[in-house]
Amino acid sequence: MPVAPVCLQKDFLNQVPDDRLNIDDVFKRQVTTEQYLSNVYSQIISEVDWNTGVPWEGLSDELDVTYNNYATYAMNLGNWDRNRGDYNFWTHYYKAIRSATYFLERVDENKELTPETLQNFKGEARFLRAYFYFMLMRQYGPVVLMPEKTIAPDATIEEMSIPRSSFDECVNYVVSEMDKSMEDLPEWQSNTRDYSRIKKAMVMAYKARVLLYAASPLYNGNTDYPDFKNKDGKVLINATYDPQKWKRAADAAKAVIDLPYFELYKEITNGKIDPMKSYKNLFLMDWNKEIIMAKVTDMFSFDKNGSPYKVGGWSSWGPTQQIIDDYFMANGRSITDPLSGYVENGYSTTADAYTTANTYNMYVGREPRFYVSITYNGSKWINNVAGTNNQPITVEMFNGGNSGKYSGANWSRTGYGMRKFVHPSSDLVQNRLAGRMEVHMRLGEIYLDYVEALNEYDYGNADVLKYLNLIRERAGITLYGDPSLPAPASQEAMREAIRRERRIELAFENHRYFDTRRWKIAEQTDGGAFYGMNIEARNNAEFFKRTLFETRIFHKKYYLWNIVQGELNRNKNLVENPGW
Repeated sequence: MPVAPVCLQKDFLNQVPDDRLNIDDVFKRQVTTEQYLSNVYSQIISEVDWNTGVPWEGLSDELDVTYNNYATYAMNLGNWDRNRGDYNFWTHYYKAIRSATYFLERVDENKELTPETLQNFKGEARFLRAYFYFMLMRQYGPVVLMPEKTIAPDATIEEMSIPRSSFDECVNYVVSEMDKSMEDLPEWQSNTRDYSRIKKAMVMAYKARVLLYAASPLYNGNTDYPDFKNKDGKVLINATYDPQKWKRAADAAKAVIDLPYFELYKEITNGKIDPMKSYKNLFLMDWNKEIIMAKVTDMFSFDKNGSPYKVGGWSSWGPTQQIIDDYFMANGRSITDPLSGYVENGYSTTADAYTTANTYNMYVGREPRFYVSITYNGSKWINNVAGTNNQPITVEMFNGGNSGKYSGANWSRTGYGMRKFVHPSSDLVQNRLAGRMEVHMRLGEIYLDYVEALNEYDYGNADVLKYLNLIRERAGITLYGDPSLPAPASQEAMREAIRRERRIELAFENHRYFDTRRWKIAEQTDGGAFYGMNIEARNNAEFFKRTLFETRIFHKKYYLWNIVQGELNRNKNLVENPGW
């Protein structure tokens, strides 16, 4: 029986194998075009590795990274000059910006994409480019805004030597690009498989963060940088204060709050908010309604560095005594408030909802977020451990204790551990970790962005107290304005209350480093004596003493990161940040 002839499509034999694609081929097919865009997405840096990945927590007053072989240790002691390249992301983000720009240049060539897909891809790439610029701005201040078309590889040094734009120009460009990207994006997710792709709501949230930074004292009316200029004399940070910047930030945050997709994550027990479960599981329940943007990430660092040595962790991220002292009491008052009920010394005689009898009084009666976030000597671990009769261990942080100083390296120099984000289902002995998301943006931050900006622009607006109290309500502490706790009575007092709430609610979420700088308080918070407990002690009696573990150095030039000499050599119009 004769075989029917095979009908070949036109150019069937004139195709390029997948392993021999050139850049022109990439933009002819949907699958390879999407792979290119995925590579642009991959340039979003994960911020969960505080040892070698990012320095934000290790350089803040929240945390000590125990190991002295990591750069943050030396940098905190003042060993930081203009040639230090650790955590210098200038090149990384400019490569990412170029990739996003090139994608925008070429994606229209793809005839396989539906109009809707093409539009979405453009919106995603445009936002990613704006996001990369903002990541540079939060670290370096004013940056170089590149041309809308990629510079040719054979460009001369003169063509590539583009000066920095002013910070205000950078903000206006990034915000305008975000606005443009929103026109091409659906407002929110249509299905769970789509959660990691950029949507309009995510862009709105990042716009609010950009505008909050722009309104803050470092960039709004800062008179410390009169000589921070390009070589042609252009001033890079405007010294004139503009209250409208706060209004723009407040309006942008409120626009996110008004979206119908998000709400504070809460778990209800017996008809009431369970503050401890709510705050803990916020970070463990993937894509709950508080999450605006997240990244699928290996959370190995959080589980290993945040867990005690006894359960297979490294006990190596030590919260400072400064942040221990800043957590509220359960009645919502500061430990320095005479009405707080705080007791520094001695031990409890009875158990309560979060502590056992014989707990050191410093840790008794604190707010639920404290117990979610902090491992202290004498605290119970978050799960049961094999070999302990199926009971949680009591963590011992003293010298020779089950998770304290010993002949190895895995112990906390502060006598505390950071347990926030650690998953109770992770088996650290076997290195089997529970998968979960890395949260980049959540509604709780937006509430705090909103009240901070609104308090500066429109002090006395009822929304300030409303949204600040919504954070406190979920946290399980007394609300401001309650008969037992008066609301802050002035704009300055409210500002401090908002900053304190932000410090606790967003603790260890990579905000504090940037907050102290944009508020221009880092000279007070990030330098000087840093304390923990007495980790050299071999018993509890001597352990519970405030003990200096480090004297940190903070120079004014540290408000903006150094640009390494190699970058200055490549761009003859690029000026270094002040003081370097």
